[in-house]
Amino acid sequence: MHPDLRSLPKAELHLHIEGTLEPELAFALAERGGIRLPFADVADLRRHYDFTDLQSFLDLYYSCMAVLRTEQDFTDLALAYFERADADGIRHVEMFCDPQVHEANGVALDTVLDGLLAAFRIASERWGITGGLIVCIVRDEPVASAAALIEELAPRAGEVLGIGLDSAEVGYPPSLFTEVFARAAELGLHRVAHAGEEAPPAYIWEALRLLDVERVDHGIRAVDDPGLVRHLAERRVPLTVCPLSNVRLRAVAALSSHPIRALVDAGVVVTVNSDDPAYFGGYVADNYAALAAAGFTLDELADLAANSIDASFADEARKAELLALVAEWRGPRRTAGDPPIGGRPGA
Repeated sequence: MHPDLRSLPKAELHLHIEGTLEPELAFALAERGGIRLPFADVADLRRHYDFTDLQSFLDLYYSCMAVLRTEQDFTDLALAYFERADADGIRHVEMFCDPQVHEANGVALDTVLDGLLAAFRIASERWGITGGLIVCIVRDEPVASAAALIEELAPRAGEVLGIGLDSAEVGYPPSLFTEVFARAAELGLHRVAHAGEEAPPAYIWEALRLLDVERVDHGIRAVDDPGLVRHLAERRVPLTVCPLSNVRLRAVAALSSHPIRALVDAGVVVTVNSDDPAYFGGYVADNYAALAAAGFTLDELADLAANSIDASFADEARKAELLALVAEWRGPRRTAGDPPIGGRPGA
């Protein structure tokens, strides 16, 4: 890894906190909670990390989430991530969580929120990291379950950033959740959705038109629809792209054939993120390093970092502070004639 990439100030906008559960921590939490994992040891668990597609990953992912039971479990999980995030130059995090899965395991929504919010408070004090939670709808659960979650969340809506849509994509289009997202908007929540990772561009159009999302998570299949690419670029709708995840889950054959270069060259606001890094072999700086190896220059990577800050839900003062840090980082590394940091994207 280029030594400068970890020091590049950046935000992470596509991070499933449950996807940061490293095998060692999974076994430690299982022992603390008296839970038996269906794996002999850490090495045995790691041997199951050969995924053929998104669903094969989700099967393992949900199995390991069973060790998360108490408020302290969630706090410890998030703090382990924040420590890595700080080392990777992340200054702002907008973190996904999946309460429906935890509730199915007998864990209350308040336990999930309280544990993760406690970690954010500690991260702010210890590392100066800002951010917040995005509560995700698990799209392959019944719509009625999603609607119930929104109502359960309503009294605490002011404590989280927004609502998202994740899990198995194909066969579960955004249109199923139009009323759920309308209710989230009434509660003042930001709205984002996974779309166009494995499913076609039509899912991205639905997320934009029916769910009124402010960001599209993944969105790489937009490249198959030139009209959609133009729309994303003109409207400055950010994509939260996860390069190493896309390769690991075989959404793309290799990083060399990843559409991120085409999207960037088309003027789309692309951000770089790690998705579920414990499972995909790379936290966010590893994703930046992979792009550097694929031909992105340091100045282009600084543009992507600036995009991540602009595309965040941080307030304008925090954005300005972080963009100044990117400009400071970029200064001695800029080559003559390179373009300035990109403008602020809108919804």
